[in-house]
Amino acid sequence: MQKVLKTVSIAMILALVTLMAVACGNNQSGKGASAGGGKNVTLDFVWFSDGNEGEIMKGIIKDYEAKNTNVKVNMIEVPYKDLSTKLKTMISGGQPPALARISTTELGGFANQAVELSESNGGLDKYTAQFVDSLKPFYVVNNKAVAAPMDVTANGLIYNKTLFDKAGVKVPTSPDQVWTWDEFSAALKQVMEKGGAKYGLVWDFTPQRWSTLLYQFGGSMMSPDGTKATINNDAGVQAAEYFKKLHTDGIAPTSVWFGGENPNNLFRTGTVAAHFAGNWMISNYKDITNFEWGVTYMPKAKVRSSVPGGKFAMAFKKSGVEKEATDFINYITTKEVNAKYTQEALFLSPRKDNAKLDYAFGKEMMELFSNELSNTVPAAAEDWSKQTIVPKFSNDLKTTISEIVAGKTPAKAGLDKVAGLIDKAISDEKK
Repeated sequence: MQKVLKTVSIAMILALVTLMAVACGNNQSGKGASAGGGKNVTLDFVWFSDGNEGEIMKGIIKDYEAKNTNVKVNMIEVPYKDLSTKLKTMISGGQPPALARISTTELGGFANQAVELSESNGGLDKYTAQFVDSLKPFYVVNNKAVAAPMDVTANGLIYNKTLFDKAGVKVPTSPDQVWTWDEFSAALKQVMEKGGAKYGLVWDFTPQRWSTLLYQFGGSMMSPDGTKATINNDAGVQAAEYFKKLHTDGIAPTSVWFGGENPNNLFRTGTVAAHFAGNWMISNYKDITNFEWGVTYMPKAKVRSSVPGGKFAMAFKKSGVEKEATDFINYITTKEVNAKYTQEALFLSPRKDNAKLDYAFGKEMMELFSNELSNTVPAAAEDWSKQTIVPKFSNDLKTTISEIVAGKTPAKAGLDKVAGLIDKAISDEKK
């Protein structure tokens, strides 16, 4: 009898141990791409799309859910214009989403509500080492990784190959052949005279795109520590004056910067030699059939530089699923998964080890934009990452550059005015 009781007791103990192990397992989240298990959770993922990337992410989510059967990712799709309002409403209502896709514009505003991502990933230096250096000022706030880069954007030069060939003008094919701006202007004039181009260059009507010239001339909008305006120093004035010269020399049409004409539409006519734009235009121009086009290296002033931007994944505090949200972000930013996402969406990857991807279209063009990013000065990201300050003067900067181009305002006086607005925004930020 005692032997029977002893056997039953041992069996009960083993059963209890098994139950406890299962219970403990159900209180742990699935990690990365490991087999499913852990507590059942739903991750609300606030998302906006510019193109087909939403559908691509839905496929990635299905793969993740298949490997992590306890996790359901609920994509909440909103128009980009409503993104900030949607996040603020959810957070203020005490129900923040698990994560969201955000742009550089929103990063700073939600940094205090964000989960720090590097602590569980080997520390800040190891975490940031995965991604292109020029993005770091955007997602590292107060030495904390408040988001993870999903894709990166760059400014660059798209050109009409048909017109250049007709004029007998060869574009640089390697970084050591990069034109100076004066050499580039001379080449554009030749394409206009011998190739029949109506205009040499169209330039997107945004302060961000104009600022590429500012950084190439050695300038910046603010000091590196963000304590004072620097846009009105000699480098800034030279950049503004050179931009005006492109218009007064007839190379760039005035209709874009003070007439509101769409530079994309102008380039599509086949009568413009080059378009100073962002890498997303590679996808936009895919359907052009009336002429050949390509991407070449941007000219340089004192230095080479582009301006980085991008989209990021941010996890939010007080969601109750912070760990699971972090695990999911870790998954979508791995080399393999991020390669799939950026390749299929025709985006540039923010990962250093994905600089060369096998794109179905525009592979060499995308690599060239990546090269522009790798030669970008720190000031470009330092300036544009200060998104609690930049929106307070960026429209005025755009208007001022237009006035300089139109000859209504001297470059120095115009940039002095903008510098005053920047200093006021910095001062207001400290209050």
